[in-house]
Amino acid sequence: MAKRKDNGRRPEQEPGGLWHQPALMNLLADLLIVASLAALGWGALKALARLPLFPLREIVVATAPARVSLDQLEHVARRAVVGNFFTVDLEAARQAFEALPWVRQASVRRQWPDGLLLALEEHEAVARWRPLSAERTGDELINRQGEVFRAPLAEGAAALPLLSGPEGSAAELLRRHQEFSAPLAAIGRRIEALALSPRRAWRLELDDGFVVELGRDQEKHPLEERLARFVAHADAARARLPAARMADMRYPNGFVLTAAAPRLTRRAPQDTQS
Repeated sequence: MAKRKDNGRRPEQEPGGLWHQPALMNLLADLLIVASLAALGWGALKALARLPLFPLREIVVATAPARVSLDQLEHVARRAVVGNFFTVDLEAARQAFEALPWVRQASVRRQWPDGLLLALEEHEAVARWRPLSAERTGDELINRQGEVFRAPLAEGAAALPLLSGPEGSAAELLRRHQEFSAPLAAIGRRIEALALSPRRAWRLELDDGFVVELGRDQEKHPLEERLARFVAHADAARARLPAARMADMRYPNGFVLTAAAPRLTRRAPQDTQS
């Protein structure tokens, strides 16, 4: 059989690569055109938003605040409300308004065509707060939600009950204050101060200066039972011992009256007894 002569030439290959694929090139060009138009449109919108055609002219306060003054709101608005109707940073404005002492929560939203709507929730102080760690100074209060906040004491705030305890226990003290207040109201007394020691011992001071030492809560002898015993027998016992100023309720079936007791409203208690 005769063999085919190889002249050393190879068959020419079809040209390859991106530049030799028209369909792919057309698709890439279309994508670039769409992306360019989108970028131009976004840039035009941003530029239009910065024009003086959309200035902010007013901030509408949804409800007139009781503790926050209009001067305070105006001061925050000048500092934090920057830009026009479209560019103003609503989150930054919200945080700035919430930094005011009596503001618990704030919401800021746009109100067409040239304003912002500001809604404020103010703290409602129900008690004064004194943490056992005396490192912090200044006035601290507890709101109805059991949260501690710092604000100048308003007129009449000194009449609020004083709650004292470890860090993070404000909500628990407020709840206990509400629980203890109901039975004491039956004998015409209210709590002026309530304290929780680091060893979880409870002590309360009544509006006439009388101190009730409840001690630590126990399953067999809960605090409610001890306080109920005091309410049931306090008037008769104090009538027999008019000089008594403190009742120690940390006994299973009775209590002890003593003539003197430290006032909780003068200093944070350092009770280490159980």
